[in-house]
Amino acid sequence: MHMGKKIRRRITVACCSLMTVSYLWPWTAHAADPSAQARTITIDGNARATPFPHSWEQMFGSGRAILSLRQSYRNDMRDVKAVTSFRYVRFHAVLDDEVGVYNEDPSGNPVYNFSYVDQIYDGLLEQGVRPVVELDFMPRQLSAKPDERYADFWYGPNVYPPRDYVRWENLIRAFTRHLVDRYGIDEVKQWWFEVWNEPNISSWQGNPKQSTYFELYDHAARAIKATDPGLRVGGPATAYGAWIADLIDHASTYDVPLDFVSGHVYGGDNPLRVFGASNAGAVSQDDMVCAATQKMKSEIALSANPNLPLFVTEFNAGFEDQHSYDSLYMGPFLAHTIRACAGLTTMMSYWTFSDVFEEKGPVRRPFHGGFGLVAAGGIFKPSYVAFALLHMLGTVRLQQDDPDTLVTRRDDGAVVLAVWNLVDPGTTGAPRHIKLRFAHLKRQTQARLLRLDALHSDVFAAYEKMGSPQYPTQSQIRTLREDAKLRPAELLNMRNGEVQLDLLENELAILILK
Repeated sequence: MHMGKKIRRRITVACCSLMTVSYLWPWTAHAADPSAQARTITIDGNARATPFPHSWEQMFGSGRAILSLRQSYRNDMRDVKAVTSFRYVRFHAVLDDEVGVYNEDPSGNPVYNFSYVDQIYDGLLEQGVRPVVELDFMPRQLSAKPDERYADFWYGPNVYPPRDYVRWENLIRAFTRHLVDRYGIDEVKQWWFEVWNEPNISSWQGNPKQSTYFELYDHAARAIKATDPGLRVGGPATAYGAWIADLIDHASTYDVPLDFVSGHVYGGDNPLRVFGASNAGAVSQDDMVCAATQKMKSEIALSANPNLPLFVTEFNAGFEDQHSYDSLYMGPFLAHTIRACAGLTTMMSYWTFSDVFEEKGPVRRPFHGGFGLVAAGGIFKPSYVAFALLHMLGTVRLQQDDPDTLVTRRDDGAVVLAVWNLVDPGTTGAPRHIKLRFAHLKRQTQARLLRLDALHSDVFAAYEKMGSPQYPTQSQIRTLREDAKLRPAELLNMRNGEVQLDLLENELAILILK
């Protein structure tokens, strides 16, 4: 997570380059427009169909490696996996001193210890989740500045280059060799190795940043490939989706292994940092994630290696308003992002699956605006319910131009729609009244409807009604978990191939026609 750089509202920057056409999409903010609340949306069963892989729900982020040993972390992972296609998890600090991987004996010789690493990865694999192995942070005895601590993270990792790059490379080789010995090459070939986290900002203190990061990357990538050429390594895992073209060019020029590229983007990212002064324009916070992803995708396409997979290894809404991550807004935001980003990435990693997370210190109450899908106590947030609903979407997308509608078809032939009413935090909107008209589909008499709105699964409202206890009792936690559950589907009667819906502010609804 890149800290200290979010904006609270939209930033508009003068657009002064024709290059903008390839980077920015003609999107607008989702302010409520009363004149547009009632409209008919036609769903055509013969519309153009395209593959719709669920790239948004296969990888999730989490805090740091050592947290995965907690039972609460593992419980939350189990609960998220139960309603998504959760296959990979990414976290920081597997090389941090608290994991104990690297030490030196009195003579200064490296001593490796992988006992906690084994417990971490054993626990993931037992739940059917594989790691994206983020190689950081620097062990202090290997660091060029061992006494420095990264103040942005409560646990204070070291974010300086190694004092000896040969020792860094040997550490990565020994680490990778151990993983292959323990889990087998066929298993580890299915993992992804990502070098560092956001080296373009304060979490990397090499100077100059880019060239020192490339040196760090080169040694790590070659160590991994020396273990087995089939292992997969990439980067740069940058904030603002930066350095994509630069890393590809560097790897191509110096024959450095590069199997995928990765970047991070949040809705609140400053367009100047994402697009540069000459290419920046007006991009809303709702649209920033996919505009930046399109930029990264375009840079790959124009590079010397245009077929490299793109991973967005961190994304989220980026609103800094208190409790926006706990609110109903997350449902429509996720649906809107999934629709706009379709086809752009191999995988997108939502940051994070759980509020077992300590970058700013221990959690002090269940609802504090944390990034996770699951609040402290195992309480499902609206974002968790949104992922459960969006998981129901099919694997084929049917073309539909309405910006707040996503139409899919499942493998069993059922048509599954997501429709929503997106209203930004800190603003107000009106309910939407829509009529869905179905064409070229077998005539239906009923449809199943599932909702996430102020009347369905709004657990934060239930928490406030409870008095917002800082330390809920077990009885209160059980009540909140029950309030948060996805409600059973409603049956809607259809007439002449039509059905009408009223969507509340920030409602996400799923409609299923079998």
